[in-house]
Amino acid sequence: MEIWALVMFAVLMVTLLLGYPVAFTLGGIALLFGSTFLGISFFNLLPLRIWGVMTNFTLLAVPLFVFMGVILEKSGLAEELLETMGLLFGSLRGGLALSIVFVGALLAATTGVVGATVVTMGIIALPSMLKNGYSPALATGTIAASGTLGQIIPPSIVLILLGDMVGVPVGRLFLGAVIPGMMLI
Repeated sequence: MEIWALVMFAVLMVTLLLGYPVAFTLGGIALLFGSTFLGISFFNLLPLRIWGVMTNFTLLAVPLFVFMGVILEKSGLAEELLETMGLLFGSLRGGLALSIVFVGALLAATTGVVGATVVTMGIIALPSMLKNGYSPALATGTIAASGTLGQIIPPSIVLILLGDMVGVPVGRLFLGAVIPGMMLI
């Protein structure tokens, strides 16, 4: 039976390399292999699963966090925050890198989305770091590390999804992630 998982993965890779869109490829392969091995009657449970996800109020926070990240980037607030932190830490050695870590942590805490934080910081901070003489490896590493803080600093989409899947109250997960998040910063 494990061979079919490898076959499914191989079919996925071939169809993606042929240029088919990811959404149609994943959906089509799932329907093909699901109907082959589980039968068509298994898909009768699909509407109930979709309804369960749609009525889950905990998951409502996910699109709102993404929306907040887009607002921060489009309004220019993240860029102004980076400039202000750069002035605050500018006199220290490596002050720009420190300011990027702190701004990344603040953006991660407000948006909760890793991708939004990394892209925003990459657009804003990378040119200024390269202009100030930082090596490209240090600049991109600092931006990537500060952007990934969004996974653990509350409120985090990952913690919301984890709490929903495990059945643990999200508030408890947020409380448990504060100290590790501060240590990472």
